[in-house]
Amino acid sequence: MSAAAARRRKQLTARRDEGGDAIAAKLKTLLDGSADEPAAYEALQLAQSQVRKAAHAGNYDEATTLAYSSSLTLIKKNRIAVASQLLHLLVQVLRETHTGVSDEWINRLVELHGAYQESLESVPDGAEKDRLLRLQREFLRKCVSWSDSLGTIRFGNPSLLELLGDQSWRVPSKDDASVDEDVEDRITIMSDAVQSMCLAEKPDKILEWLKTLPAPKKKETAHGHTCPPAERDSLFTRAILLFLAVENIRDASTLLHAYMAEVEERDIDDLTKSYMKKDDGRAPSHLVFCCMMISVCQKDQRTGPLFQWLMRSFKRELDLMPKAQIVQSYTTKIGKVYFNIQPPPSMLSMMENMMGMMGGGGGMNPAMMQAALAGAQGM
Repeated sequence: MSAAAARRRKQLTARRDEGGDAIAAKLKTLLDGSADEPAAYEALQLAQSQVRKAAHAGNYDEATTLAYSSSLTLIKKNRIAVASQLLHLLVQVLRETHTGVSDEWINRLVELHGAYQESLESVPDGAEKDRLLRLQREFLRKCVSWSDSLGTIRFGNPSLLELLGDQSWRVPSKDDASVDEDVEDRITIMSDAVQSMCLAEKPDKILEWLKTLPAPKKKETAHGHTCPPAERDSLFTRAILLFLAVENIRDASTLLHAYMAEVEERDIDDLTKSYMKKDDGRAPSHLVFCCMMISVCQKDQRTGPLFQWLMRSFKRELDLMPKAQIVQSYTTKIGKVYFNIQPPPSMLSMMENMMGMMGGGGGMNPAMMQAALAGAQGM
């Protein structure tokens, strides 16, 4: 390289550095200054540019830290609509730069969410607040996905999963008057919240949610009913099955006992007797089914036939639950883990096989049934 070319290259580098410093200085001025909307959007554009530039140059820590600090500043200035865009860029850069899951980053994400929730209180109820709630749920979903992919904990960091569960429970459904978009219905949103809280290993939080839901109506417990099960029954059963599917019998048992003691108003002995009858006009009880399921999973593989009988006897209720295919994937996993019932290689054939298996006839030794029920109540 000639001396002239070298000087020219040095001049261009210095000019780029000066320009970068000028942008950084401008961004700092905007973040430290006025909180009006035009300034916030200008700060957003500059921050996005600087974050992408740093990531492209391989300065990963600089890129992620700038996204975090700029987002936090905008949130604290009550510009959460603007900050939401930067939050999504932050988690995108965390994944793209393969930033590892550390206590520092978990604490940062928890801090951002806490500040977001506090700032959200100043937003009036309505369509805009609903939109911001959904945006934050999507951000937390991406955070959980990042912690699952680049962390060491199966399903993702528990703290982030708990935040996601709480946020999902707060998200309005299409049943709410202020929602004017094509969003999920109430039971779907609540099911997602319960799933996250199960994976966070928080049965106490699920119990508090179940306490807020009404008891099953007569039409929801009638024999041969065509309506979905009661929300409370559906969410309780979903939680128990997911706990068992991920081999967490401890929390399944904790939720079961707390539910029986603090939520269920009906007599357990009456429900148990009804489960064995076919002519009393009542559908099988979700509580008795869950008692039985936990009981057989605590035994050994010899109780596999009882598990299969349970699945057949409760097939109709499971089919009526929201996201029934997901529930079937839980029961398929339970069969594989506890009873070595191997699923077919593909998900489609697995579902077809499960439907056929649960829909078949057959019976169960009544003495074995009563023994298992007694064991379930004595857990």
